Amino acid sequence: MQGVSGMCRVRYADHGKLRAETHIDEGVTGMIKELGITVLSENRAGARGLLAEHGWALWVEADGRKILFDTGQGMVLTHNGRKLDVDLSITDDVVLSHGHYDHTGGLDAVLAEACRPDVYVHPAAFQAKYGKGADGVARSIGCHVRSADEVRSRSGNVVLTQLPTEIVDGVWVTGEIPRRSDFEDTGGPFFLDEKLTKPDPLVDDQAMYIESRKGTIVLLGCAHAGLVNTLDRIAELTSRDEIHAVLGGMHLHAASEERIERSVEALERHSVRVLGPAHCTGRQATSRLWARFPDRCVECPTGSRFAF
Repeated sequence: MQGVSGMCRVRYADHGKLRAETHIDEGVTGMIKELGITVLSENRAGARGLLAEHGWALWVEADGRKILFDTGQGMVLTHNGRKLDVDLSITDDVVLSHGHYDHTGGLDAVLAEACRPDVYVHPAAFQAKYGKGADGVARSIGCHVRSADEVRSRSGNVVLTQLPTEIVDGVWVTGEIPRRSDFEDTGGPFFLDEKLTKPDPLVDDQAMYIESRKGTIVLLGCAHAGLVNTLDRIAELTSRDEIHAVLGGMHLHAASEERIERSVEALERHSVRVLGPAHCTGRQATSRLWARFPDRCVECPTGSRFAF
């Protein structure tokens, strides 16, 4: 048993049980009264019987609304869902943070299992996307689905989210995030063409935020728009500087010392009380965050559960 700022109790898996839960004590009244979040896909597995992959997917239950935030690569989603008693067939909504394979690969499986959920996605997520490997060779890293119409034929509706969009009272998708900082970039050599001549600005990158009892809960995919840009945008949208929790990928694995330090400063400025660096955050940045915020950081491997 471990405490986080006196507000958070973390229970890790033991005796072979598939259970790794974080319980956030009740506080100020928010729009969402009961909020549960389960990690279905992450780079690490947190309990016996669960699988890991380079990917990210969260199961969000907000006052009974069932929302899947990202879908991982698709290799572990349904397996981990069964092990964690998450019924993907009752998914109401799917939110895609951006169009990379490690966040959209499980979309087919969800659309096949669920009863026509609504899909929230930026239109640019369907563009062809390429990364530049260490050998300088292009590799496709985009979503295998290449149009909103293709998704629409298998879902309830496709909601294109260039602008802030409310899924249900208290649950929002940011839409495009303004790039205002002068020290953040997309976090890697990303391109729109196989010849690697057209940089991908990743305008499709978006986050989800939830107004809970404790305050604003931010769920990140990879924060390709920049962690600082993302948090500042959400503070602007909510008209509150304070953000209670931030969970997800921060894409700081190749970040400069300045960028990491200024990201830390932004987390302080927004008074973040619960911090879950995961997926693409990177070892150096994750170590820095745990060292700076030892009483605020929480682990987020596959199987982790959070209750706000």
